[in-house]
Amino acid sequence: MYICPVCKKILKENENNYLCKNGHSFDKAAEGYVHLLPVSKMHSKIPGDNKLMVNARRSFFATGGYDIFKDEISRLVCNQTQSEKQPVIVDAGCGEGYYTGQVQALLAQQQKSSRILAFDISKFAVKAAAKRYKGINFSVASIFDIPITDHCADCVMCVFAPIVEKEFYRVLKPGGTLILAVPGPRHLWQLKQVLYENPYLNQQQDIQYEGFILEQRVPVKGEITLNNNEMIQNLFSMTPYYYKTPRDGAEKLAQLSTLTTEIHFDLLVYRAV
Repeated sequence: MYICPVCKKILKENENNYLCKNGHSFDKAAEGYVHLLPVSKMHSKIPGDNKLMVNARRSFFATGGYDIFKDEISRLVCNQTQSEKQPVIVDAGCGEGYYTGQVQALLAQQQKSSRILAFDISKFAVKAAAKRYKGINFSVASIFDIPITDHCADCVMCVFAPIVEKEFYRVLKPGGTLILAVPGPRHLWQLKQVLYENPYLNQQQDIQYEGFILEQRVPVKGEITLNNNEMIQNLFSMTPYYYKTPRDGAEKLAQLSTLTTEIHFDLLVYRAV
C-alpha cells in the first residue's frame, strides 16, 4: 500500500527494501520500519521530535496519565471499522506508537485481522515505535505528502498532529472514517495557570472539512496528579507551550514537586463522502 515518495509509483516490498518500477529504493531499518521522507522534502536536518523529546513522552505515557484517551481512541477506531473483515487503519503522526499500539491490541482481543500503517516525521519516534510494537507497518514520512495509495484506508486517526484534510481524504475509502483528537477547553488548565499570568481556554469549534461530514464529538475528561518535577517537565515538553512559554513561567514550573491538572480531549469523528 506504499507509494514512492519521489515518483508516486507503487512500491513493491522485498526482503530488505521497497522498490518502485522507476528504480527508487528505500531500505528497511533493522527495527523493520522504512524511511519514506526524501531529503529534498525535509525542512530541517532532523525533522520532528528529537530523541530526548521522544523519551520524555514515553516516560510520561508510562505513568498512565493519558490512558483514558488511548482507550477511547482505540474503542472508536474499532467500532468504526467493525463491519470490515480486514480493516486498513492509518495513524497519521503516530509518534512512538502509544495510540497505535492500543488499537492493534484491542483489535487482537477481538480476534480481528487488520493492517495498520503508521508514520511520523520523526525518525527517533518511529524507531522507538517499531522496536516496541511488532506487526505494524511503520514509516518515516510527511503528513503533507503521505506515501500511501489512494482510497485504501477504512480509518485515518490523527492525534495532535497537523490536520491535512486533502491527504486524509485521498487515502480514505469513500465512506471511510477520520478520527481527530483535539484539546478540550480546559485541557491542562492548572498547568497553564502556572505558566501564564493570564491563561486562556482552548477554543472549541465544529470545523467542517471539504469532503467530510462531522458525525460525532466525543469528550474525554479526567484529572491527573504528577508527583515529581521530572514527570511535570515530561508533560510540559509534550505541549506547544514548551516553545512559547515566558521564561518566568517555565522557571515557576521548574520549582514544582507536584501538579494536579485537568485533562480533556475531544475526539471528532468525520465521514468521508
